Amino acid sequence: MVGSRELAAILAADVVGFSRLAAADEERTLARLRALRSDLIDPMIAVHGGRVINRTGDGALVEFRSVVDAVRCAL
Repeated sequence: MVGSRELAAILAADVVGFSRLAAADEERTLARLRALRSDLIDPMIAVHGGRVINRTGDGALVEFRSVVDAVRCAL
């Protein structure tokens, strides 16, 4: 086969107001973000068949095999 292509949907997520929250109370903000990731965000990504490509502080890029899965995860 001379090259193959695979389509993917990429979800880009970022925490609104993270810098402001971290400036006010960095330790509490980071602890809350870690808790949200482990309790809510990461399980939702897994349920919808996503794969984390990259995490950057308060943001993430997540790959999904379908747009529908990406949107359902985001909602």
